[in-house]
Amino acid sequence: MNSTWDASTSGLLRLPSGRLVRGRGLRRPLPDGAPPEFGLYLLGRPPAAQPWDTRWIRWPDFWLPTDPAVAHHALREAWRRSEFERVEVACGGGRGRTGTALACLAVLDGVPAREAVAFVRDRYSPHAVETPWQRRYVARFPSA
Repeated sequence: MNSTWDASTSGLLRLPSGRLVRGRGLRRPLPDGAPPEFGLYLLGRPPAAQPWDTRWIRWPDFWLPTDPAVAHHALREAWRRSEFERVEVACGGGRGRTGTALACLAVLDGVPAREAVAFVRDRYSPHAVETPWQRRYVARFPSA
């Protein structure tokens, strides 16, 4: 079980395995507490440099990743690393793209793809995963 994030950290999603992943909006200040050790950033353009390890998925606001294979690889990396590291997933607002990515991590963690959006909305934000095509992306996301 992941013990890298303090349980009181804002924006945490606890996956069924016990792994903790922080979601957040990059337009807000960095939350207090320990910084991430790995950040997965979902933006239309490269993010600002950070003092921790990062990956960028080109993902325009309200849309889907421009390269699904790159996105799948980066999401698998974030899921693997979340077992032992403080992993955060973030987009501009912390809802649509972040929620979609968190739902994909839930699928990788064993949540059935058709239930993953509800899982994230219940445990992260009721506003997560904003568009019908983001919901379809999660529903079709491969678990392997």
